[in-house]
Amino acid sequence: MARGDHIRARRFGYWHHGIDCGDGTVIHYEGEVFRAKFAKIRRVTMREFARNGDVRTVAEPFMYDPDTVVERAESRLGESGYCAFANNCEHFARWCATGICESRQVDRILAVASGIAVATAGAVATLVVAKAIGRRRIV
Repeated sequence: MARGDHIRARRFGYWHHGIDCGDGTVIHYEGEVFRAKFAKIRRVTMREFARNGDVRTVAEPFMYDPDTVVERAESRLGESGYCAFANNCEHFARWCATGICESRQVDRILAVASGIAVATAGAVATLVVAKAIGRRRIV
């Protein structure tokens, strides 16, 4: 890992994202989903960021140069306004590195949720039709 890298650390059930500052610190959206009102973008040690977990570099197809990535991260220090689905640690880190504010984890969750919703709606429609057909009187 090096200065300006978009990095991630494994947490319980998800990946936590941040920006490696190259000096043993990481800038990230610190906070938990269920304590969102206390979340802020902060600079912490790599050890605090990792929480004894495996830290990996995220390969981005297009990245700003390392100094620009860190400058972008530093420009948002202290910011609050965390939202798990619209402004989380991955949105922040990807924006710093590429200028694109997205979370692939959220995209996957929403895709699964919409697939479940479509499947559920289809099953309900099938049951309604089956019930209606079952009530028809055959003469």
